[in-house]
Amino acid sequence: MKKVELTGAVRTATGTRNADQLRRAKQVPCVLYGGGKVTHFATDEAALGEVVLTPEVYRIELDLGGRKLMAKLQETQFHPVSDKILHADFIELDEDKPACVSLSLRLKGQPAGVRKGGKLNQTLRKLEVKGLPGQLPEHLEYDVEHVELGQNVRVRDLKFSGLELLNKPEEVVLKVSMPKKEAEAAPAAAAPAAGAAPAAAPAAADAKKPEAKPAAKK
Repeated sequence: MKKVELTGAVRTATGTRNADQLRRAKQVPCVLYGGGKVTHFATDEAALGEVVLTPEVYRIELDLGGRKLMAKLQETQFHPVSDKILHADFIELDEDKPACVSLSLRLKGQPAGVRKGGKLNQTLRKLEVKGLPGQLPEHLEYDVEHVELGQNVRVRDLKFSGLELLNKPEEVVLKVSMPKKEAEAAPAAAAPAAGAAPAAAPAAADAKKPEAKPAAKK
C-alpha cells in the first residue's frame, strides 16, 4: 500500500461539545484503536479528506505529538446532507500481524471471449484480503487474456502472493457473455420464417390400396 503521513493532536477532552468546536475549526475528531489502548485525537479536515476520498488504501503514518505509528483508516462518518467528514476511526498496524483490508481489483488485458464478440462484466470491483502490512499492495491486478466466451471467474480462481482472500470462494468476480441482443437473435435465426407452409408429409410406404370388387355373375 502507499504510505501517507497524517499529523494529529491528542485530545484530552471528548464529547459532543468538544467535537463541534473541532469541526468549526476545520478539524475532525478521530479515534485510534489498537496497541492495547484507545487514543482520541483530531486532524486537519482537508488532509484527511485526501485520504478518505480516494479508492486506494493507504498505510497511514500517524504523528500524534511526536509519537509515530502506522495505522489504516477503518471507518468514516459523513454529514447526511453536506457529506462533510464528521468522524474517523483508525486501527493501529503491527508489521508482524496480518491486517484485513479492502483492495480494488483492476483487470489487465482483453479477454479472448471479448475478441470473439462477447462482453466483459466485472461483478466484484473490490476484494477483502488479509496479509502482513508490508505485503499489502496499492491494488490487486488480474490478467483476463485467457477468459473465454461464456466463462466465469470466481474468487477461488484468483491467487495473489502473500495474501489470503476473505470473500466467499463461489462469488463470481467477472464473466464474459454474449450481448443480449445477439444471444436472442441466434435462436430466432434458427426458427422457420413466420407464415411458411409446413412441408408435406411423405406418403406412408405401407399404405394399403383399395381392394377390387368381385365381378358380377351372369
